[in-house]
Amino acid sequence: MLTLFIIFWPFFAALLLFLFRPQNAKGFAFLASLLELAASFAVAYLFDPSNSSSFDVNVPWIDKLGVSFSVGLDGISLLLVLLTTVLVPFIIYAGTNENKSHTFYGLILLMQMALVGVFMARDGFLFYTFWELALIPIYFICLLWGGENRAKVTFKFFVYTLAGSLFMLVGLIYLYYQTEGTHSFDIQKLYKAGQSLSLVEQSYLFWAFFLAFAIKMPVFPFHTWQPDTYTTAPFQGTMLLSAIMLKMGIYGLIRWLLPMVPLGVAEWGYTAIVLSVIGILYASFIAIVQKDMKRLIAYSSIAHVGLISAGVFTLSKIGIQGAVIQMISHGVVVFGLFYIVEVIHSRTKTNVMSDLGGIRSKAPAFASVFLIILLGSIALPFTSGFVGEFLLINSLVNYKLVIGALAAVSTILGAVYMLRAFQQSILGEESSKTSTFAELTTQEKIVLYPIAIIVLVIGIYPAPLLALSEPAVDQLLMIVSDYLASVK
Repeated sequence: MLTLFIIFWPFFAALLLFLFRPQNAKGFAFLASLLELAASFAVAYLFDPSNSSSFDVNVPWIDKLGVSFSVGLDGISLLLVLLTTVLVPFIIYAGTNENKSHTFYGLILLMQMALVGVFMARDGFLFYTFWELALIPIYFICLLWGGENRAKVTFKFFVYTLAGSLFMLVGLIYLYYQTEGTHSFDIQKLYKAGQSLSLVEQSYLFWAFFLAFAIKMPVFPFHTWQPDTYTTAPFQGTMLLSAIMLKMGIYGLIRWLLPMVPLGVAEWGYTAIVLSVIGILYASFIAIVQKDMKRLIAYSSIAHVGLISAGVFTLSKIGIQGAVIQMISHGVVVFGLFYIVEVIHSRTKTNVMSDLGGIRSKAPAFASVFLIILLGSIALPFTSGFVGEFLLINSLVNYKLVIGALAAVSTILGAVYMLRAFQQSILGEESSKTSTFAELTTQEKIVLYPIAIIVLVIGIYPAPLLALSEPAVDQLLMIVSDYLASVK
């Protein structure tokens, strides 16, 4: 029951918002998200990483087509569900009621339902359904409440991601017809179907799935929709996109691509790693010259995701575990950074760093929280970013020294552009826009203090997250390694 509740409660709460249009829509949505959070914590408490089948649900849905409502949890899925259910209450609470209606908060809850569904789906058709459903709420959030040129920017985002998804749909349908006996979209049968194919067929399927996932993350050169969309979207939309939605693409690589077409991954994984590393360096250098803080964080996100993607394709345990931990860290850190930008903008009406300065003397608590979250972004030891980046860079060095060295440059470049942003906006002399900068409000403290604490706790004691994900990572790698060993 808890499994189904976690998926469908946000949908039911959104439906209540749409039907009854309560005056305090934000309060209702926030309470609904807290109930969802409590349910996910209950699952985490009861969850046994070595035996996750107790949370599986598998019932016929479209029986004639071999489609079932099959969902479940393992350590990887649970961590991403927890990331979603932890951040959504913060995203709702962080906003103001200005120009926000029951529709806005209902769309956030609908997106939460789709995101949780993506991370729990064990049927290819169901996975694709949730994948596409997640696009609809964020499209309207960006279109209706976005900034300048929102129609043009949002349309590009929608078309870009939808086009990528169609490649995945074609790949799923092809695999469906390769399943033995009665055709099925069951994940295990799709694994077997993919592994039964030739190198050429697996290569085509690799690119069909990789395009969909690479656009969603995004990975170079499929990233062009991201900076404009992150900048134009309302800040809560930006948080949903950057902190949670892009994890759909990375999760897709781990859960679906690697075990489904392992021969294709072995053939083309190096190409994917090269593209990812190019993206790391490209986005980092672009971030260094940015003047707008929001665009800087958008490009930094591309760099971090490139490192995660590269680590996944090393097909190593430390690479995939590093990717899982870094997904959690990145989600928390990028949420905090975008909220900090929103706090600055709400007080100064600008994101241009050269227009700021001297904030530390006016708001020392704000500056301190900003610094902690920023240090998590640049992977300082004892922050959440260090754990994942250390594992990822280690995996890439073991894979190929040159690749690892180039990827490691991202840590240096990240320190350059993030510390530069901190110096320009927080330190130095105050400007006319920051002369009356106020200290953190109670609402802002409730959002930012826990985020800073999470950054430190994960960095100091990551063992529970690693222990939770390890059995699932081992199982996936066993599927891949056993297959590759059998075809040598």
